[in-house]
Amino acid sequence: MAKLRGKALVAQSGGPTTVINSSLCGVVQECIRSEEIDAVYGANNGILGVLLEDLFDITKESPETIAGLKRTPSAAAGSCRYKLKSLKDSARDYERIVDVFQAHGIRYFFYIGGNDSMDTADKLAQLAAQKGYDLRIMGVPKTIDNDLAETDHTPGYGSEVKYLATTTLESGRDTEALYTFDTATVVEAMGRNAGWIAAGAGVGHRTEEDAPHLVYVPEIPFTIEQFVKDVNETKKRLGRVVVLASEGLQNEKGEYLTSQTGAFAKDSFGHVQLGGVAEMLKAIIEKECGIKCRYNKPGTAQRNAMHFASLTDVNEAWLVGSEAVKAALAGKSGFMVTLIRESDSPYKVTTGFAPLEKVANGEKFLPRDFMNAEGNHITEKCRKYVLPLIKGEAPIKIGADGLPDYVRFKRYAVARKTPAFKP
Repeated sequence: MAKLRGKALVAQSGGPTTVINSSLCGVVQECIRSEEIDAVYGANNGILGVLLEDLFDITKESPETIAGLKRTPSAAAGSCRYKLKSLKDSARDYERIVDVFQAHGIRYFFYIGGNDSMDTADKLAQLAAQKGYDLRIMGVPKTIDNDLAETDHTPGYGSEVKYLATTTLESGRDTEALYTFDTATVVEAMGRNAGWIAAGAGVGHRTEEDAPHLVYVPEIPFTIEQFVKDVNETKKRLGRVVVLASEGLQNEKGEYLTSQTGAFAKDSFGHVQLGGVAEMLKAIIEKECGIKCRYNKPGTAQRNAMHFASLTDVNEAWLVGSEAVKAALAGKSGFMVTLIRESDSPYKVTTGFAPLEKVANGEKFLPRDFMNAEGNHITEKCRKYVLPLIKGEAPIKIGADGLPDYVRFKRYAVARKTPAFKP
């Protein structure tokens, strides 16, 4: 295939993670090494930045800043939750994006994100082909939820569960020390429809004493009666209990136990806003079990904890970014890079490719055999899956004040070449 010369554009989307910048680093460093790519632009705040033609030149950043992305959490280029619909319903937006690409000579587009991002990238690839514009688009996987189809796991997940497992384990030590007063603790994990995060953090339960003692996920219907029974039995056995529960717990009707109502009931992607599971379970424990309970909600801290990131996760995040560029330069377009597990011991992965449309329209749920028969804790199969993903400690730079030294882009603005646009 003939070589394609032009500029590259990279954007980030969805919830930030500990390692999304490692993928960005992989994309940028591989682009800079290429003779076909003249410059690498970033879009401020994801696809919204493309629509607004709010671009900046990453190739003007220092090599130290670019390398520092690999040890910096969150989304350095800025993220968004702007939802593009079908090519028909959002035709104006899609046409605008291609116009911006053409105006700036952008021939390569790398989108780092989850299901919705892959859907946007897929539709852009379709429109560019229809318009006869030679554009290569590759998706780079990202999500702490680990629910992307077609890949063994997603960058961001390993660091998420490493941090949450440790936080829960340490919360258990606090409860253990004060069990004569604070007998129970509930820890709330992120996870809308899939229980990968809560289950993954369950690996902290290495002995009967270690927390979490009970784990609950969305895939298994939650009943108050069974929950009370589980808590009472654990309390009787250990004298205390630490519960780890997904925010997306659902009842037997498939309804979220705690979904918001009113003006902020859904986010811009149309997803139900969740929150409050920890408070609800705390109330149930105190009322039905008659014991004192506290709750912890790590919230967004759990997805940006670079100080305790998994080295495996950081390296794999960089790898999928780099491989996306290599594939595009080789002529590939319309795919997302995937991680393929070849073995657990020794742990070994390779990369592959999945059509964007398959990723966009799929969702990977926690297998039932990753949870025990009672539905209140993980199995050895789950533990075997998770442990390789949390191995190693990623190095970070500590400043003179004793705090992490993270990088920021200077954001050298790219001059606009198209008329103003209002999404």
